[in-house]
Amino acid sequence: MSHFPAAVQRYLDKRVSKGPWTVSGAENRSFTGAVVIPSLAEADSLFATLQSLEANPAQWRDSFLVLVVVNHGEQACDEEKQQDLQDLTRLIEYSAESTLPLAWIDAASPGLEIPTKQAGVGFVRKLGMDFALTCLDWQKEPLLVCLDADTLVEPNYLQTIVTHFQQSPLGAAVLPFRHQKAGDALKQAAIERYELFMRSYVYGLRLAGSPYAFNSVGSAIACRAEAYVRCGGMNNRKAGEDFYFLQKLAKTDGVDRMTGTRVFPEPRVSSRVPFGTGRSMGRLMEGDTESVLFYPVAAFEILSGWLLNVTQNMAADADLLFSRAEKISAVLADYLVQIDWHATWPKLQKNHPTEKGRAEAFHSWFDGFRTLRLIHLLCDAGLSRGEPQEMLPAFFTWDGRGCPKTVPAMLEELRLCDQPSVTTSHNE
Repeated sequence: MSHFPAAVQRYLDKRVSKGPWTVSGAENRSFTGAVVIPSLAEADSLFATLQSLEANPAQWRDSFLVLVVVNHGEQACDEEKQQDLQDLTRLIEYSAESTLPLAWIDAASPGLEIPTKQAGVGFVRKLGMDFALTCLDWQKEPLLVCLDADTLVEPNYLQTIVTHFQQSPLGAAVLPFRHQKAGDALKQAAIERYELFMRSYVYGLRLAGSPYAFNSVGSAIACRAEAYVRCGGMNNRKAGEDFYFLQKLAKTDGVDRMTGTRVFPEPRVSSRVPFGTGRSMGRLMEGDTESVLFYPVAAFEILSGWLLNVTQNMAADADLLFSRAEKISAVLADYLVQIDWHATWPKLQKNHPTEKGRAEAFHSWFDGFRTLRLIHLLCDAGLSRGEPQEMLPAFFTWDGRGCPKTVPAMLEELRLCDQPSVTTSHNE
């Protein structure tokens, strides 16, 4: 008989990553949590991350398995392959002296490299998280934590995560983050602009009343292991895996915003993924500021009008809500036709007779991806993006706040106000 809960065993049988990989180095015991770290040619960065985890007190450190997935695709360059093998050797040696319960998956040695079609951060996170499920103590509501090999944590990191889930009813959480200081002024300006862009989008969602107002940063996610299984696990996407993973968790178990500790990703230029921080950093450092232009507040005002239109009129029929949407924005109305609003809303009303259930179903349908798509369509149709000094004052005014004058000051203001006054949840 399996010692896993039935739902976990079904997941392990049907959804777990298949391949030649195994977990090495794990102690012969179960853990109340696991921190999963993908590592691709990280060298010293990986060990700096491990050392920051070691600074956590022993009572918390001992209950978490730290699982490093040393990996690269079959078509990785020779330099990355050699670095990974060096990292793997160093990691094995390091584990003998480390105060961490440390384990690793070798997805870098010949015969164990990840097939080109699968290679990417989504698959690697999934590989690590899937294997971590087998190392957990399922009598204690175990946790899974996503971290990156270039991301430092604070000494209260593990304790804060445990305490949060003891107090929160939700299944997942995003952690506060701020990028490390860059080594030069050009790189610092680039990461400040990109982080401000990320935060301003989430700020706009929050002002608009979207239940998807949380940052999607792969190294700043934690969830209950049961919630991981319930949402179908991590996806295999080569980029944006964090966004889609959190969206699934929001629909099944809710996503909270944790406070009390922070993670510190390294600001780096990278071409490993088709979009995201590393790619945008490279373009900004080449002087291409138009690659990161900020959304106008008008787009979020339209989003707000649409969300209120529905959530305050749950008994209204599809035609009435659509006619009101037409008055809010013609682009919104066209988009609703495109995503089959008139067929969808009657089904939601029929299948969810209570207002609470209907609201949950609506937000599950009009999800984070559809929200982002609407914002992009509105911008493409004439609501122009622009520079932060031009775009962001209206956001702060909407929120009843004064707007700082510079990018660093605006960024710090959004970092400071990124504290939850309400829970972001599928139950709202």
